[in-house]
Amino acid sequence: MNARVELHGVRKAFQEGHPNAFWAIDGIDLVLPAGGVTVLAGPSGSGKTTLLTLIGCLARPTEGRVRLDGRDISGLPEPFLAALRRQTFGFVFQRFNLIRGLTVLDNVMLPAYPLGTPRRSLTRRATALLERLGIGNRSGAQVESLSGGEAQRTAIARALINDPAVLIADEPTANLDTALSLAFLDIVSALRADGRTLLLSSHDPLVREAPVVDRVVELRDGRLVADHEDKRGPGG
Repeated sequence: MNARVELHGVRKAFQEGHPNAFWAIDGIDLVLPAGGVTVLAGPSGSGKTTLLTLIGCLARPTEGRVRLDGRDISGLPEPFLAALRRQTFGFVFQRFNLIRGLTVLDNVMLPAYPLGTPRRSLTRRATALLERLGIGNRSGAQVESLSGGEAQRTAIARALINDPAVLIADEPTANLDTALSLAFLDIVSALRADGRTLLLSSHDPLVREAPVVDRVVELRDGRLVADHEDKRGPGG
């Protein structure tokens, strides 16, 4: 399970060509080796979420190149990017984005339907993921009945259903209390042990200083301002 991500001179503009144009990402050079846990840190508006979308092929850079295992993926046509997203990346969004009116199990299986996996096999895999995350007993529940921690675990199971090499999570503890945040970090530790690459954005010192985190990359105004292998940084 390998996925080395490289960014070279990456810039991302919004409202390009208009008076209110701005560069959300402004010249990022970054290499994310396969495996390990990296946290993107920085204040609101620093570009963390935008950078996650560029790495995860949810958006294209305005300038620069994104490479996956040495392959330039910046200019791939959308159908190829969509296939790459399904096969390589799993996403846990800040608000989880679960589909109301569907059960936990159906939400988890949803991203796998385009791959044509037989339903019986898919159900077994989804059920096993939910069991591993400690919410197998909630598989038949409607997602609107879930607690915050249950919703997060459902979102993680959904992100893992296609066995991605890279898991991307945007502010994963923003809506969780300390106990649930620590439970999330236990999950991160287990996924790291699987050999997955984990990329998180977070304001949370609990996440930034967690022993499982290998690296903290700090952003400000769309630029990389610090890269801490020891997770702490100045004064940490």
